[in-house]
Amino acid sequence: MSRRLLCGVFVLAVGASGAVPHAPPSVHPSPNTAPAGVLRNGVLSVTLDAQEAAWTANGPSHRPSHIQAFSELGKAPVAPGPLLRVPVGTTLHVSVRNSLTVPLTFFVPGTIHGAPDRLDTMDSIVVRPGATQTLTSRATVAGNYVYHARFDAIPVSGLLAGALIVDTTGASGPPHDRVFVLMETPDSAAAAARDHDPAAIAAGGHYDFTINGLSWPRTERIHATVGDSIHWRVLNGSGDLHPMHLHGTYFRVDQFAGPMAHNQDAPAPGQFVATQLMTAGSAMSMTWVADRPGNWLFHCHYALHLEPDSLSAEPVDSDMRDMTGLVLGTIVVPRPGVRPAGEPVPRHRLRLIAVEDSAAIGEQRSKMMTPSMHFALEDRGRLTRGDRDISPEIDLTRGEPVSITVVNHLREATSVHWHAIEVDDSYMDGVPGFSGSGNHLSPAIAPGDSFVARFTPPRSGTFMYHAHADEMREQTGGLIGPIVVREPGEAPSPDEHVIFLKSSRYAGQQFPLEINGRLEPDTLVLRAGRPARLRFVNLATQHHNTIAPTLQIVDSPSEEPGAPGGAPLRWRVLAKDGYPLPDAARAPRTARVIVAMGETYDVEVTPDKTGILRLEISMSPFQAPTRRLGPLLMTVPIRVE
Repeated sequence: MSRRLLCGVFVLAVGASGAVPHAPPSVHPSPNTAPAGVLRNGVLSVTLDAQEAAWTANGPSHRPSHIQAFSELGKAPVAPGPLLRVPVGTTLHVSVRNSLTVPLTFFVPGTIHGAPDRLDTMDSIVVRPGATQTLTSRATVAGNYVYHARFDAIPVSGLLAGALIVDTTGASGPPHDRVFVLMETPDSAAAAARDHDPAAIAAGGHYDFTINGLSWPRTERIHATVGDSIHWRVLNGSGDLHPMHLHGTYFRVDQFAGPMAHNQDAPAPGQFVATQLMTAGSAMSMTWVADRPGNWLFHCHYALHLEPDSLSAEPVDSDMRDMTGLVLGTIVVPRPGVRPAGEPVPRHRLRLIAVEDSAAIGEQRSKMMTPSMHFALEDRGRLTRGDRDISPEIDLTRGEPVSITVVNHLREATSVHWHAIEVDDSYMDGVPGFSGSGNHLSPAIAPGDSFVARFTPPRSGTFMYHAHADEMREQTGGLIGPIVVREPGEAPSPDEHVIFLKSSRYAGQQFPLEINGRLEPDTLVLRAGRPARLRFVNLATQHHNTIAPTLQIVDSPSEEPGAPGGAPLRWRVLAKDGYPLPDAARAPRTARVIVAMGETYDVEVTPDKTGILRLEISMSPFQAPTRRLGPLLMTVPIRVE
């Protein structure tokens, strides 16, 4: 049998003799709870063995792949690599044994000893095949770090990455947190496609997306009791972007760092969010309080990273609604002796009717389009049908109990998730087969059936609702829309505008970006000297370029799409994910913000004169050393009167 390396994945071939060598060891998922190595007298000594292994990310019913993984010397290989966890001030002696047939470069962030947090400041060693080299460094800066290895010119090499946690001084006893490492492992076809075009994440091949070496629904269930304060460390050990979203409540970002964090709108310590963008190599410490019983998801909001294919789908998937990949489930039980509060009587009743545009059926067949689907809204006797490819805005009032009946007139099952809304009962949260508790789990809404969701919005702000079944298809089709929650007595203002980013149904055009369901968005009209509130929402599910685009407002000499833009204006960022920012973070700044998939931002801009402006939506510069923007994706003309 011959062996060769193809785009970071070993390919095995049986020779003419038919002889088959011994099977490689199997990769075990790592819960990241037991530190590797020996810590003695302020020195951690550990040997990592990079070796070929067999990996089955999606369970024993799937065929294993041959991959590279780390093990602690003498032990089984694990995914992610062995956990390195030390108190601050520890000296690291990390020996790397290369049992592969190609040279290996091993990296540890130089940030652990105070170097700038950049890709070009990492400590590294090169290890020849069959050799062992030792990297020595001193961990003087507490934090969360990703160590990794790669082959020449191959940025992502199998499972060769893991967590390095440097704890603060004074910590005693076992840690009261959990460590979760996100990984994305391509097969040879997918790696070749990405090497050719880094943006072509879905161009071909297969990816395994895992948390601590497992893919949903096999990922670990996290158990908690109402009132518990839950502390997680989440590290992105992949080369991709992952906007991580928590259902039902906000989480506090206690620490955030990474080699590309300077290129994104990194949260301030203590900021509350519902979704946090994780760039490659980034890591965060987060805290959230389990204040309501039920089952709650934590997952990447890029639908492509949840979409099963023929290699990852479960044979029977009646409960989990076709999800796979970067998903964790948390199960919160009531505190003993405490009875849950009764359900409030709704004071505002609405109906959402899911329909398919029959006029577009022939069009979609001829153009290979996603079906045109949307919700029609019945609210206080008025029916709003919305546009063909997006659903109407739902207007709610803070503190007012609401009842929303979702009626399914489609030819397929659906569900609705109330994104970033702190719903009172997880049964209403909209994840079929998981939301709820015990055997009382939220069902998928079958064709011709209905489901009643009840909740009381506890805060005003900008949110969204969207299908949480067959997400890429139904969200692109139009089963998505904004939710605006206002203060009691507050009326909609002509000086506020929703800018909802979504993917087009036109597959033949590689799913271009739409604004409010349109490929050619309407002109925004602002008024000189009057503050305007712009509500940005991103749910553009279908294209890698739109995971986290940059939005900015610039001067424009004309409304022509190709006219060059001038300098950015200034604005104030008021809220993220519906959660108000502290006053210090609301100071005027350059009118530029990165809105990741699953995020909302509220900004306030006050034009000082009449004229023409332009909202530019561009790819974000996560692969660049500066804030220089990537290619322009779309522009929205703005007229100031």
